[in-house]
Amino acid sequence: MYESDAGLLAPGRAGSPAEATTGDSAFLQAMLDAEAALTRAQSACGLAPAEAGRAVTQTADADRFDVRDLALRARSGGNPVIPLVVDLTAAVPEHARPYVHRGATSQDILDTAAMLVASRTLATVLDDLERAAGEVARHAATHRDTQMAGRTLTQHAVPTTFGLKAAGWRALILDARDRLSAVRASLPAQLGGAAGTLAAFSAFSAPAAPIAQEDTDGQGEVDLLALVAAYARELGLTEPVLPWHTLRTPIADLAGALAFTAGALGKMAADVLTLSRTEIGEVEEEEGGDSSALPHKANPVHATLIAAAARRAPGLAATLYGSLAAEDERPAGAWHAEWEPLRDLLRLVGGAAHDGAALAAGLRVVPYTMRENLQLTDGLIVSERLAAVFADRIGRARAREVLAAAADRAHSETTDLADVLFDVLREEPELAGLDLAELTDPTRYTGSAGPLTDRALERR
Repeated sequence: MYESDAGLLAPGRAGSPAEATTGDSAFLQAMLDAEAALTRAQSACGLAPAEAGRAVTQTADADRFDVRDLALRARSGGNPVIPLVVDLTAAVPEHARPYVHRGATSQDILDTAAMLVASRTLATVLDDLERAAGEVARHAATHRDTQMAGRTLTQHAVPTTFGLKAAGWRALILDARDRLSAVRASLPAQLGGAAGTLAAFSAFSAPAAPIAQEDTDGQGEVDLLALVAAYARELGLTEPVLPWHTLRTPIADLAGALAFTAGALGKMAADVLTLSRTEIGEVEEEEGGDSSALPHKANPVHATLIAAAARRAPGLAATLYGSLAAEDERPAGAWHAEWEPLRDLLRLVGGAAHDGAALAAGLRVVPYTMRENLQLTDGLIVSERLAAVFADRIGRARAREVLAAAADRAHSETTDLADVLFDVLREEPELAGLDLAELTDPTRYTGSAGPLTDRALERR
């Protein structure tokens, strides 16, 4: 008795598009698609009858095969392709059986299937990233001039705007989109045979005996590089320059882009988690999650799930990078170590992108609280501006000394910095005439936040 992985402990990916595209049935279908494409490509190159390609394609339906049985039988050979080839061969019509998996090795099929699964999953991830970027752009434009406290090392630093913060989120999301788009466009088919020489395909290079009259256009020796190209075309994948059984650039590139995407979404989530704290309250998720014990809570669930994905993704990517060091022409262990972390990484990022789109769409911004929080330091948040203005009149060292004393007094007397500075100006003739009300107004010290936001939003 066993239970399938229904995602009970994986709410981040449960119900997301990526869950459907990375499940066992999806991988099985991708392996079957790879097998069918191989037979069709050999038909196109004269290595198999056209009818064989059609027969294998018609049979290559995951619903016709027992996933659990294949998984159990995979233990004997170390990968699921071995039992699948047996079952697929038995399932096709007898005349097509010699052309199932002919010339290929298991890694050809499983690597190709992984690229198909990645391509199909990335299509959904890219859709969600586009939605997230669009929603974040809306926030950036709406709140271009909404002032808030900029924070560094957890403390108030200088004023900024929520528009600039949201523009930064969008920039990272678009960076992730561009990286994933480039990786998806480069995902290659895998075809090399047992040791990457295509030798077995040469052994079958004699023109196939025709099954029907339409197939009797006899050909000479087949260009096996043309077979690789035909195989890639059948799959909609890139034609590889070399078999990459132990040249794992495609996996490493995919791992890097996925880990970056998790981190890019994680930045937005981290900010939302901080800004939605009860004592800060500058943003909130529109539909917060329930608490099992505290009825009053509305937890920032989307941000939480994204944050969890961002923490797990680097470790999974590290495993995939570690598999670059693969020995010989086909490795023992390095290749096998990739399968689960690659799927987990696709699932994590797929779920995070889905949550990212939902988070951005339902994010509530609270400008009133942002303005209130700007005043929490009683004017100290503009000390950088005051230091620059004072330095022009009394020198940098004296300006720092004066402002440090004023800040200490404001703290100890729990009074506004501007009130203390009125006394300072009387004691420092060189500072006479300064408009303290304007200089200590946080809303008037956001620099080029607006133009920077505008420039960021020009990117498409």
